[in-house]
Amino acid sequence: MSDPSRAAGEASPRANLVVAVLALAGITVSLMQTLVIPLIPALPGLLHASAADATWAITATLLAGAVATPTMGRLGDMYGKRRMLLISLGALVVGSAIGALSDSLVPMVAGRTLQGLAAGVIPLGISIMRDELPAERLGSATALMSASLGVGGALGLPAAALLAENADWHALFWTAAGLGVVVTALVVALVPESPVRTGGRFDVPGAAGLSVALVCLLLAISKGADWGWGSGATLGLFAAAAVVLLLWGHWELRTRQPLVDLRTSARRQVLLTNIASAVFGFSMFAMSLVLPQLLQLPAATGYGLGRSMLVVGLVMAPSGLVMMALAPVSARITRTRGPKTTLMAGAVVVAAGYALGVVLMSATWHLVLISCVIGAGIGLAYGAMPALVMGAVPVSETAAANSLNTLMRSIGTSVSSATAGLILTRLTISFGPATLPSQDGFRLVLGMGSAAALIALAVAAFLPRWSPAVAAAARPEPAAAAR
Repeated sequence: MSDPSRAAGEASPRANLVVAVLALAGITVSLMQTLVIPLIPALPGLLHASAADATWAITATLLAGAVATPTMGRLGDMYGKRRMLLISLGALVVGSAIGALSDSLVPMVAGRTLQGLAAGVIPLGISIMRDELPAERLGSATALMSASLGVGGALGLPAAALLAENADWHALFWTAAGLGVVVTALVVALVPESPVRTGGRFDVPGAAGLSVALVCLLLAISKGADWGWGSGATLGLFAAAAVVLLLWGHWELRTRQPLVDLRTSARRQVLLTNIASAVFGFSMFAMSLVLPQLLQLPAATGYGLGRSMLVVGLVMAPSGLVMMALAPVSARITRTRGPKTTLMAGAVVVAAGYALGVVLMSATWHLVLISCVIGAGIGLAYGAMPALVMGAVPVSETAAANSLNTLMRSIGTSVSSATAGLILTRLTISFGPATLPSQDGFRLVLGMGSAAALIALAVAAFLPRWSPAVAAAARPEPAAAAR
């Protein structure tokens, strides 16, 4: 049965608690992305492994998240979004505990893989909100949930740096496990199970095919710089990804209950939103790659600021707060002008932030300003993406559609990381015995971030025109959803 207050469009205190718990879950999961950043230089020594092998502690999380996101979304639509949310959080807790008990590479990679399997929490949370909240509350809630991906990463960096500098590194993973336990308990106590189910049989061949294709693609992207972009392993993985994706697409179009409904995904609004999300993911991650390095490089280079990792976290943290603050603004613009306008506005702000970075990088406050401007744009744009996706898919496919959108952002960030890494290893200067990225390299990456945001703007311009009448027609009826 649906709650009468929902039909009346009133946000009950319980609904506010559901939003708070789901947003906290999203922030907790996004912390996993920044958890090991303070440890990266020391990982080989801590895990008794080579530098190349130690990077698997990061790569494993990326690959696991890519595989889990679409799979958990589809399972959520079929068997219950809250159930899959709890399974994802359980994987995070177990993975964090394994990491906390690890002193060698293999268990650490296993733990980080399990942490990555929790990546589906954010799209599942957005989908629960669609099922449970009144229409008037949905926009700001999904904007906050969507922005939690950036909020957790920004706020987690100073916290992780503080712990790493003042406690044994295992405390990072124990803290993550504790947060996971708290959030899991809150979900059990306060988040209801959605009544909206598709039922049917899970598309095992589709899940396996997409997982293989994503692992091949992201492994080639993340390891291409180490293996060589022209190496047989890298080219072979790219070729395998292309072949498997073609076969997977053929299967998905023929099977009755596909993992991803490609016909729905090909709708103009969904397709263009996913393309814009991938490009936006590329743009967003450039900030995370450039600003920390500029802050930590020696001041004697002439452009480095010689700051500690803790200062890096404190510089990046305000952007997360700005993203959170802009969530209701994003929802208000979406409600009055449409999500297309919100996405385009966010793209313009992000492009302006990166353009500022090209000319302002000589003082710490410059980088705080840049990160806040970019964070504001991300807060606007990320709040609009779920609204665009949910406005074009059936209620029964919400989790799968949101998961695909989240996956597209992740692919964008992976490509951004590889591209920026390639640029910064090619454009270098000699600093004593060391080779460091040059200022021109940083400026080029920032310029690419601005250009990517403008490309996302151009893609968004082709989204269907929004009108209040169309929005009202597309809005799901709570009572119908409950049935």
